[in-house]
Amino acid sequence: MSANGITTETDLSLLDGINQRRSVRSYLPAVLDDAGIRALLQAAVRAPTAVHQEPWAFAILQDETILRRLSDRAKISLVALAAHHTTDRGGHLPDAFLRPDFNIFHDAGTLIAICTRLVSDFTVADCWLAAENLMLAAHAMGFGTCVIGSAVGALNTPEGKEDLGIPADYTVVAPIVVGVPRDRGAPTARKAPNILAWKR
Repeated sequence: MSANGITTETDLSLLDGINQRRSVRSYLPAVLDDAGIRALLQAAVRAPTAVHQEPWAFAILQDETILRRLSDRAKISLVALAAHHTTDRGGHLPDAFLRPDFNIFHDAGTLIAICTRLVSDFTVADCWLAAENLMLAAHAMGFGTCVIGSAVGALNTPEGKEDLGIPADYTVVAPIVVGVPRDRGAPTARKAPNILAWKR
């Protein structure tokens, strides 16, 4: 698969992909082609789904102007929210969001929003399972991804849904940017599994 002519495909085992995948927050100015996006969506819909509902739907946004407008709108909302709540967000809020040049989509050329019409515990979980499949497939294809949770509020406003081109009765669950990473940094460390019980 490619992004603006950049071939990005690797051959990884599933466990290699899981262990090597990382969130990417810096992208080259390349846009995924249709074949690459369709391959990611095909991987996403292979996710497990409760009682075979397959509740997911997808919105793909590659318009740089709209992405920037959504980023600016989301930053305004998040800065206002931060003024009322003092929540530790790992250093990402509020400093970065105060910078006019900061793009919450990290300058990625493609946003894939996983949406659902019927919001319940099962449908939301199904959408996140699809998101994991999509991100692992993207990693195996040589692309980077990052979940942009800070955009959910802005994307689910009437204006955000109009910018995405989705119907009003759909809800964005998992917005994910996809693109060609500027660098291939190492995956971040993870804590050891917290095993609460193991009865034998």
